Amino acid sequence: MRHQKKTVKLGRTAEHRKALLANQVCSLIEHERIKTTLAKAKAVRPLAERMVTLGKNGSLHARRTALAVLRQKSAVKKLFDNIAPRSSTRNGGYTRIIKLGPRRSDSALVAFLEWVDAAPVAAEEKPTKKAAKEKAPKAEKPAPAAEKEPRAEKEATPTVKEPEPAATPAEEPKPKKRKWFGRKSGGEK
Repeated sequence: MRHQKKTVKLGRTAEHRKALLANQVCSLIEHERIKTTLAKAKAVRPLAERMVTLGKNGSLHARRTALAVLRQKSAVKKLFDNIAPRSSTRNGGYTRIIKLGPRRSDSALVAFLEWVDAAPVAAEEKPTKKAAKEKAPKAEKPAPAAEKEPRAEKEATPTVKEPEPAATPAEEPKPKKRKWFGRKSGGEK
């Protein structure tokens, strides 16, 4: 039985889990906001808050303790110089978790983990192909004089387009067959 064993295992060995959590906290310190699974965010939060508490202490021993956990000098420097002083008036609760819902690929619950005292970050919108085309219409380039004349001749000769026959109910497109790459059912191999 796992009585009194509080650690969230995350399906990893102890060494892998410690490295994962340390890297997540370093990324949080560097970028001030990370997107990860909800389970990892909940596991990272206590470690991140412990590091801020060490940063608020500011002693050499606290700096060395943080360096022993995080293993990145640049992250410890930014933690002690920037993040911890911002949270000096706060007694705890330095981070917030914002749930984003399930991920499309594997339906894992995803969340943002960010500092409470950080400046609000606007939602980053990735431009889609359609939006990019609508925003920036291509400017027409003037064609050389030699090319303009043949086009004028082509336009002068009217072309008659025949109307396309309407699709009858019998000629409706058939649905595409789905490919199945798994094993065949019914005992066939």
